Amino acid sequence: MSYAPFDWLDDEARRRADAGLVRSLRPRPAETELLDLASNDYLGLSRHPEVTAAAAEAVRTWGAGATGSRLVTGSTALHAELEQELAGFCGFESALVFSSGYAANLAALTALTGRDALIVSDAGNHASIVDGCRLSRAATAVVPHADPEAVRKALHAHGGRALAVTDSVFSVDGDAAPLAGLAEVCRGAGAALLVDDAHGLGVLGRGGRGALEAAGLAGGEGIVATLTLSKSLGSQGGAVLGPDRVIRHLVNAARTFIFDTGLAPASAGAALGALRLLRREPERAARAGAVAVELYARLTEAGLTAVRPDAAVVSVRAPSAESAVRWAADCRTAGLAVGCFRPPSVPDGISRLRLTARADLTRKQISAAVGTVLATAPAPVS
Repeated sequence: MSYAPFDWLDDEARRRADAGLVRSLRPRPAETELLDLASNDYLGLSRHPEVTAAAAEAVRTWGAGATGSRLVTGSTALHAELEQELAGFCGFESALVFSSGYAANLAALTALTGRDALIVSDAGNHASIVDGCRLSRAATAVVPHADPEAVRKALHAHGGRALAVTDSVFSVDGDAAPLAGLAEVCRGAGAALLVDDAHGLGVLGRGGRGALEAAGLAGGEGIVATLTLSKSLGSQGGAVLGPDRVIRHLVNAARTFIFDTGLAPASAGAALGALRLLRREPERAARAGAVAVELYARLTEAGLTAVRPDAAVVSVRAPSAESAVRWAADCRTAGLAVGCFRPPSVPDGISRLRLTARADLTRKQISAAVGTVLATAPAPVS
């Protein structure tokens, strides 16, 4: 009898192909003529000379890698500086930097809950939140999207230690969570509120200080935020922000902090450089939002179906998964890079193109992007 333990993978591959859901890597060159509306570089800072210079200086000073976990050799003065400035900018007492936003969400959800707790999670939350709920060993109630009343009912049915978690801006459709309503519900139930502000930082709030600052919730005793350094700040890594005692607890209890290698110095330096640049040029935040609204207005006026953006993500619906893939490919052939979201990445099963606005886009580039999306649009399903 032959030993073939992975034959089942061939069946899985065929099923994906039949459903039009095959994914593949496409390494990009250092320089390209493609107009980029696919990345999350909302402020156009990933190649900004000041940001790349800060990354290079960090490498020269601290080396190529963190060399160990944060509790051994992976914490530098640069990490501490970044944490202090992130907390101050976003309006929180303390911050803790992780190797990714994914790791930050896993840390917050696992270390702040446990077997005796309840997590109430929005149905549209990011995969990192879904995985954090699973790893936490807490009971998890998944509630309808952007519905504070559903959160209230779930919390009051539990009655014990609890935490509600939501994206601030949902990555699929670009709509914002009702943070004020969620915070009120959590206060009434004595529960904590955890907000993933990955898509809000740099776009929402005064000068890009984030969705929680915009909602007047930053720094609240029951409020914890997670964010990524890889979107508006153009770098890589993540962070948890909250009260001092929450951050001290994570240092001692969060497995993705204790057992993971620290964030590379280059990433910490780049993020700090970008944050300081944003402080000096707060108009970048408003510009990113304005570009998103213009993209939405011009596409919908031409007859496409899109969700009005609350931040910098513009979601344009496609007739099917297959047509979404073709549409994105045709855009790429025409010189425009866009995102393509389809099952299982979209919880509602609706495939769409995902366009990300950038603060550094010119009027000419905006017009070119709109023209390409319209020229390559598939015919609607009858």
